[in-house]
Amino acid sequence: MKKLLFILLLGVSTGFLQAQVCLPKLINNGMVLQRDAEVKIWGWASAGEAVSVSFLDKLYETKAGKNGKWDISLANLKAGGPYKMNITGKNNIRLEEVYVGDVWLASGQSNMELPMYRVEPLYEEEVATASNPHIRFFQVPQTYNFNEPKQDLEGGKWLPVTPENIRQFSAVAYFFAKNLNERYKVPVGIINSSLGGSPAEAWISEESLKKFPHYLEEAARYKSAEFRDSIEKSDSERIGDWYKKSTKEDIGIKENWKGEDTKVSDWGKMQIPGYWADNELGLKNGVVWFRRKFEIPEKLTNQSPKLLLGRIVDADSVFVNGEFVGNTTYQYPPRRYNIPADVLNPGENTISIRVINEGGRGGFVEDKPYKLVFQDSEIDLAGEWNYKLGVEMPPLKGQTFIRWKPVGLYNAMINPLTNYSLKGVIWYQGESNTDTAAEYEELFSTLIRDWRKKWKQENLPFLFVQLANFMESKEKPGDSNWARLRDAQLKTLSLPETGMAVTIDVGEWNDIHPLNKKTVGDRLAQAARKIAYDEEVVAGGPVYNSYTRKGNSIVIDFKNVGKGLMIKNGSKLKQFAIAGKDHKFVWANAKIQGDKIIVSSPEVENPVAVRYAWADNPEGANLYNKAGFPASPFRTDSLE
Repeated sequence: MKKLLFILLLGVSTGFLQAQVCLPKLINNGMVLQRDAEVKIWGWASAGEAVSVSFLDKLYETKAGKNGKWDISLANLKAGGPYKMNITGKNNIRLEEVYVGDVWLASGQSNMELPMYRVEPLYEEEVATASNPHIRFFQVPQTYNFNEPKQDLEGGKWLPVTPENIRQFSAVAYFFAKNLNERYKVPVGIINSSLGGSPAEAWISEESLKKFPHYLEEAARYKSAEFRDSIEKSDSERIGDWYKKSTKEDIGIKENWKGEDTKVSDWGKMQIPGYWADNELGLKNGVVWFRRKFEIPEKLTNQSPKLLLGRIVDADSVFVNGEFVGNTTYQYPPRRYNIPADVLNPGENTISIRVINEGGRGGFVEDKPYKLVFQDSEIDLAGEWNYKLGVEMPPLKGQTFIRWKPVGLYNAMINPLTNYSLKGVIWYQGESNTDTAAEYEELFSTLIRDWRKKWKQENLPFLFVQLANFMESKEKPGDSNWARLRDAQLKTLSLPETGMAVTIDVGEWNDIHPLNKKTVGDRLAQAARKIAYDEEVVAGGPVYNSYTRKGNSIVIDFKNVGKGLMIKNGSKLKQFAIAGKDHKFVWANAKIQGDKIIVSSPEVENPVAVRYAWADNPEGANLYNKAGFPASPFRTDSLE
């Protein structure tokens, strides 16, 4: 009887829900609708239910189909707002603060995801004073699905730019939106659907991945919940056991090395920043403790300073005078900890850092800030520290990132967006595909075509960021996966209505997540002016077009030179390399002649190929156009 009653109640409940007009998460308060385009408003109701939409003094009517789906189309909307929208079936939904303007999808991996709080040291005033209701962000929940393209998102809401909200917004997308909003004086909506570490194949539909059978096979394996669960369980147990053992056997925990009275007479000495593999300890993994004393003038002890510890490989827990002040669980975020004033003592103080290294070279990343920052003064913490091994552990095999597998992000984070009209897409991704750069041109082109097909916009503007400079620079010319990936990105410009922001001058050699995101956003906006807004502007830097041989020189011809080529920083062009038939590249002499570059070397009598900025980090590359945009790296030769 109880079971029958439950079934009856469930039926009533389900029927009630089906009778209600429901909207997707994107159709909500604060949304931005695309101006001058066909705009779809859609949702679900009971089969055959009459649904009406009232917006800007017009009434639109339809009926839900047999499957409960309904949609109506709005057209020729002009920029403005805020407006109200009423959606009525057997229930009524009233949406507030609806704007009409330009909607951009921001997607990719961590450099697109990277929020404003991560780059705040460069933009403190921007964050503190941000206020613009005409720039609005929708953060797509980060999840995956391998079994089917989802019809709706798991959550999300439209938020305006305020000091409280901006710290969570994508920095690249924010500066891009701000640039467009200031230029065109229309509301700008950003849908941020990005995920750190994600490769391009995770963002492509199953249908379009058919030309890449190895990815399709991988996606098929992950459709099995049992398979996914077994991997997650195995990873969780293995990683959990490693961390339990490293904690249990850590001498530093047993002997309370974070305490103020710890003796360091038998500890080693090491310069920070640096890596303990380069010191007496050698290449060991596990837990290493670091300690240093510093003096605080009494007048500063009533302040709450920031403790900047650069970046640490891999994880850290930090203690000041024995008190815990913060921790970071992986290597990429900058370490910025606030120290409460009551933790500090006048005179001598102690910092203790417990560093966990899972594999490779553990330590403190060079060329980063290591200091205490007070209101009007700083205490430098770089220099000699004491260190001691807490416990040695075997290298920890990394986890399987299921969320990065093919198709999964498309199904959960892109397909639910495809009914929502866009002005265009901005994309920052590629770091996770550098090991397979040879296929990236086709893979990335497939992604662009796939999305254009799903949005039913054949020439949907697609603007992307070429990889920034990263890692140590090299003394001699050589090959590079990062250069090959940039080359694949460059070749993607052969697709119509695409644009590229070159960023080889705004990266950081020691950080895959460089802070200067304003330049990136502004360069994407410059490309948008030409590609999406049909302005006659120089959309970016010089792009290689063709070459000819002339005696012992090679003459390079460029597109997108604007008012001409120029050298930025210095009097000579750098990062040009030339090779003969032996294909051994040497640094070359290069000079500007009109819109061309003449490249030669006394070491190469019969040159056959030229490369420019062909490196992970082409430090010093200084070819620009007079509009101020850097030239894209390029090669004239083919790759094996």
